Amino acid sequence: MDTTTTSTATLSHSQALKAASHGTHERLDQRIMRAEPFAALANYGRFLQVQWRFHHDIAALYARADLALLLPDLAERQRLREIEQDLADLGLALPAPGAQAPALDPEHCPLAEALGWFYVAEGSNLGAALLFKATAALGLDEQRGARHLAGHPDGRLRHWRGFTGMLDAQPLRPAEQELMAGGARAAFTRVHRHVDELLA
Repeated sequence: MDTTTTSTATLSHSQALKAASHGTHERLDQRIMRAEPFAALANYGRFLQVQWRFHHDIAALYARADLALLLPDLAERQRLREIEQDLADLGLALPAPGAQAPALDPEHCPLAEALGWFYVAEGSNLGAALLFKATAALGLDEQRGARHLAGHPDGRLRHWRGFTGMLDAQPLRPAEQELMAGGARAAFTRVHRHVDELLA
């Protein structure tokens, strides 16, 4: 028996989501960095438009009563308004919404699927620490142009653990776990499409 391989059955929900989406997540990070979003304000502006499209896609998740029961601070986790302020700081208009594929019905999709999409949104906030530091070279900060990348006052890691603690405590059946993984993969696919249209 190979004891070096960890069975997915022993993983927490957040660990399983990380494993399920690792490949597409890595490819997305590489594509974004190849576009050099912090090399010039024009590049960063296109990166902001990608961010706006994704957060616009998932905006209705933050109004769901079932998610609010699990995360009392749900509403304050939304970053769409900050992205819009960042775009305004740079004199940029909101982009047109992107193609709606893969489809998401944020108000009515199963809770497990919504959690998968939400995992991607929350993970992007955790991973934004290095991006936030990079904006300083462009003269941007939490007061101008980089509000949506700034960390939570309680700290990024503590904020992330508040989410993953809730997620890992959910009593999900195998079919629901697969729905959740599918939601996370679909979220990354959506961002890939926005990168194709705006950043690549």
